[in-house]
Amino acid sequence: MYRYTDFDTAFLAERNRQFRAQVERRISGALTEDEFKPLRLMNGLYLQLHAYMLRVAIPYGTLSSAQMRQLALLAEKWDKGYGHFTTRQNIQYNWPKLTDVPDMLDALAEVGLHAIQTSGNTIRNVTADHFAGAAADEVADPRPVAELLRQWSTDHPEFQFLPRKFKIAVTGAPNDRAVIKAHDIGIEVVRRGDEIGYRILVGGGLGRTPMIGKEIAAFVPQADLLPYVEAVVSVWNLLGRRDNKYKARIKITVHEHGIDEIRRLVEDRFAETRAAFNGTDLEIFDHIRAQFAPPAFRNAPDDVYDAAYATDPVFRAWADTNLTAHKVPGYAIAQISLKAHGETPGDASAEQMRVLADLAERFGHDELRISHEQNVVLPHVHRSDLPKMHKILKAHGLATANIGRISDIIACPGMDYCALATARSIPIAQKIATRFDELKTEADIGELKIKISGCINACGHHHVGHIGILGLDRGGVETYQITLGGDATQDAALGDRTGPGFSYEDIVPAIERIVGAYLEQRESPEETFLQAYRRLGMAPFKAALYDTADAQSEAA
Repeated sequence: MYRYTDFDTAFLAERNRQFRAQVERRISGALTEDEFKPLRLMNGLYLQLHAYMLRVAIPYGTLSSAQMRQLALLAEKWDKGYGHFTTRQNIQYNWPKLTDVPDMLDALAEVGLHAIQTSGNTIRNVTADHFAGAAADEVADPRPVAELLRQWSTDHPEFQFLPRKFKIAVTGAPNDRAVIKAHDIGIEVVRRGDEIGYRILVGGGLGRTPMIGKEIAAFVPQADLLPYVEAVVSVWNLLGRRDNKYKARIKITVHEHGIDEIRRLVEDRFAETRAAFNGTDLEIFDHIRAQFAPPAFRNAPDDVYDAAYATDPVFRAWADTNLTAHKVPGYAIAQISLKAHGETPGDASAEQMRVLADLAERFGHDELRISHEQNVVLPHVHRSDLPKMHKILKAHGLATANIGRISDIIACPGMDYCALATARSIPIAQKIATRFDELKTEADIGELKIKISGCINACGHHHVGHIGILGLDRGGVETYQITLGGDATQDAALGDRTGPGFSYEDIVPAIERIVGAYLEQRESPEETFLQAYRRLGMAPFKAALYDTADAQSEAA
């Protein structure tokens, strides 16, 4: 893991000192709320429906046990005892007092964390594959690249007042677990012969006008990565719409000008930025990469795992859903679900955070990851330790065996917290999870990813859900639109809208009808919902959903 240098520490201390003075001026009345707003947003502080909200960056989703314990401390000391992990691999505290925020930032700095650029029209937290450094299909660990981008983008003088927010995601594997095609810039580590380089995508994004990113460069060498990314952002910074915030994102710029013209402009700008880089970025990258050396893996028998798997059905169910193959024999990647049936997706109590920190320290080489799917990952666990770890997880409500299943729902905070939301998200997720737990059909359904957003901004990634749900306000009434067939992987696709929306009371039965149609019409239990949708198309699902003569006719 990256360890902060003396420069990093001094930078954060000075930044926090400045913000503490700004908070004092706001409290005294020397600053109005309008004057204070841009200052607080630069430090991750929002004003939500009921209170301030502090959004803390977890760069590329990686945490040590000490950092996780500090997040627990913040939740317990300055919030209501919990935090909310988001699709940007951040954590949000929904109830801090303004007077306490400077102390919270100082506490974060003690363990190398901050809230810089988690809001505002800047380059946001750089995210990465949550299996980075552990995945069996990985070309190279993407986290050193993400850390290089984090350092380059933090307080970059040219990019502090962009047309809109800007999001970058990095994957080190051909199987995309970082949703790179739905980002302003998506970066994939690729190999050409013996050389490692990067495939660059631009113009992806969800929200009001969802689009899939387009390839702008098939292979950028390591020496050119940073000047090339700088060229992309620079071109957009000049071209991006500032007259209309709904048309300001780079996806609109790419759409309006075309990928070929954007590529030409980027290449022209790259010739200038490349000449300005003198190789210091490569020296920094080598220093960063050295800090991401693999842990000291151990070689041990795993007969304890085999015995537990053979004799304990609860452990076996958890292992089948929550474990993924590791690149090192004898190890596994363990996903810890924060989606217990009926609970708020992505929420973790201070106690649970401490338990996860203890498990990482004891069994996981002191590493944790936060996934964009709002779960926690222990990337390096020896199989022989998994039965013991599972028992501890069970004791603390963290052993839900549902990764990738219908109750493993991504959901934004919605109207329960967010000032932008137009409908509730959390109760819908809770009701769906509870309903299918009652039906005991999750295992039979298999892989099915539901994503819920409480407004058009799509923080819940509903556009790329196998089943997407968008909550809207229609004349003061919560209405939920459904999309089908979205995909967040390397085969990324935007979901198709089914038709008219459903009320708060009717949305769960509607989802039940869609799932029922899938179970009736799939070719075999091995055919997933997404595969069935791609084979069958919309018609049979629409017929089941609306049960109208027109829909039945269309399905015939």
